[in-house]
Parts: sequence; structure tokens; C-alpha cells
Amino acid sequence: MAKHQNRLIRIGEAAALMGVGVKTMRKWEETGELLPARKSAAGTRYYDRAALLGTSNESAATVGYARVSGPDQKADLDRQHAALEAYCAARGWRTEIIRDLGSGLQYDKPGLQRLLDLILRRRMQRLVLTHGDRLLRFGAELVFALCEKQGVEVVVIHGTDPPSFEEELARDMLEIITEFSARLYGRRSPKARKLIEVLKSEEGPATAP
Repeated sequence: MAKHQNRLIRIGEAAALMGVGVKTMRKWEETGELLPARKSAAGTRYYDRAALLGTSNESAATVGYARVSGPDQKADLDRQHAALEAYCAARGWRTEIIRDLGSGLQYDKPGLQRLLDLILRRRMQRLVLTHGDRLLRFGAELVFALCEKQGVEVVVIHGTDPPSFEEELARDMLEIITEFSARLYGRRSPKARKLIEVLKSEEGPATAP
């Protein structure tokens, strides 16, 4: 039985085992989220069946999650990534970093979907965030509850005092207006950028939405 579990399988079988399409497997390879165990000279990808099933020790991983709202915040995304790597390395944790680009109101971000899949399949032991709101603006508590049910530890590096009701409301309103102005005008349009800049100046310094 153990010999069967440790065999290498092709990408089609691996995709079926993961419950995704072949296109998703190739995308995960491109982003570095899930790499094949071996690739032949002809380009055929082979995956370790045991690792995909979560039966090997290597599958029990720490996952760091970093997110920003837009491409203009790439420097912040890189800072989050570096902070997560340094924090986990200092503790000797084998870590996979998932990077996401999108609003905290969006639930269909590829990175978030990948994270939820790992949690549901119990293929991780620990989730590490720089700040709690990097996960989602609304609904993060549900993900944290799911982690607890699945035995996944949640670590927030920069745990701060909870914001006041007024501060939290202002941040939530900024997030909502930013998202809907982007949908209405286009995220890169001058109107959307101007509106977001005005709202941020009214709100004052805050973490990225």
C-alpha cells in the first residue's frame, strides 16, 4: 500500500486527485504554489501522489498569506512576503507563501481559494498573517473558525489593539467605496483614483484595504 501511495502520477491524475482542472495545476506551477516532483525532457509533469494526498510529512506545512488591493501596492505585497518568510524561518517552519492581488471584499481571489482548499483538505498545520485584515475585510472570522475546526493554528504577526468602532467603520466604508468605484469607473481610471485618494486623505493613515 505504501508503495502505491508514493508513486508518481501524471498531471491529469494529479488534477483529478486535487479536484481541479489541468489548467489550474499548470497555473499553480507557474506561480510556484504547487510544483511537479519531476518533469521529463519532453515536458511531461509527474506529481508525488503521497504529497498530494497529504500522507507525507512534507505536506504538513505552514502557509503564509499576503494580500494587497491593487498593483500599485506591489511594494507592500513584497514587504508582507519578506516579513512572513523571515518570521517563519526564524522558527524553523517549512513555509509556502501565497500572494493575492484583490480587494478584501472579493472571495474568488485565486490565492484565497488555494488557501481554503489547503485548509479543507487538512494539508497545512499553520496559517501566518502579518495583519488579520490581510485575509478578508469581512468574513475573516469564518475562515479562522474553519481553521480551528480543521486543527490549523492561526498566527497574526502584528497583533495590535482592536480599532475603535469609528476607525473600523471608516476603514470598512473606504473598502466598500473603493471596490464599487473601481467597478463603476475601472480601477485604473482617473475618476476612481481621484475618489480613492480623497477618501484616504479624509480617513488619515491606515493599513492598505
